[in-house]
Amino acid sequence: MKERERERREYTGAMAWRIALVLWMLTAFSTDSYASENSRILVHGHRGARARRPENTLPAFEYAIAQGVDALEMDMAVTKDNVIVISHDPILEPPVCTGPQKSAVIHQLTLAEVRQWDCGAVQNPRFPTQQTVPGTRMPTLDEVFRLAPRGSFDYNIETKSFPDKPEYTPPPEEFARMVLQKIRQYKLEKRIILQSFDFRTLVAMRKLAPEIRLSALVENDARDFVAIAAEAGKAEIVSPDFHLVTPQKVEAAHRAGLQVVPWTADTPADWDMLIQAKVDAIISDDPAELIGYLKLKN
Repeated sequence: MKERERERREYTGAMAWRIALVLWMLTAFSTDSYASENSRILVHGHRGARARRPENTLPAFEYAIAQGVDALEMDMAVTKDNVIVISHDPILEPPVCTGPQKSAVIHQLTLAEVRQWDCGAVQNPRFPTQQTVPGTRMPTLDEVFRLAPRGSFDYNIETKSFPDKPEYTPPPEEFARMVLQKIRQYKLEKRIILQSFDFRTLVAMRKLAPEIRLSALVENDARDFVAIAAEAGKAEIVSPDFHLVTPQKVEAAHRAGLQVVPWTADTPADWDMLIQAKVDAIISDDPAELIGYLKLKN
């Protein structure tokens, strides 16, 4: 009887040990998987993929989607007849777009007039690998949002707003309202990051739609990222010129619950620096090359 009791206790103890080991392994696996996923650096295709296709065009965005980008980065302007179009510059001019005159302000043209310009015929001399796509017209935000079913990527969209040139764009509050109307029309609230150098548009969007993620673009501001985010409508993301990134700034931002998404890094040396700084994402003109490089670096 005593022998059976001893065997029972030994069996029960062994089973408890095995159960504990299995539970520990499951917990460790889940934690490692979570840490691995959250440490993955995301890739944003700058103006789609302007190193490979004409910038801010449907061919560039379609190329970037096919390469597997995590987000499409782009810029918005507004025509005279209040259509949001995708353009980095408020002025149409070569080499990005060629048309019936030397240059023209987008906000002073109707969409029909903007569509007279070819934004894919001339190769940008800064990018010898860029393939031209003659006949490409400037896309509207509607057309770009209609690409959403092609993948699970996000949209990182910038309000190109100029405090010293108010004639180039609608007022910040109106610009934010126009953008929000399109976001809600296509039910893309969870897939949108609104970024801007003009923090007035971010503050306006925060008041209109607190659920929209905001990203504070920074070029020459040497302050810490936490202070910048607070000024920009309590933005969740800070997007600095990559030269401003340091491991210390990124660590402080992460402690404050912020993400750091620098722009625009295009070389392995710059990517390595940003990887070591532990940024959350990288905006690049050549997203396919960056994706391949990150996979190589594991």
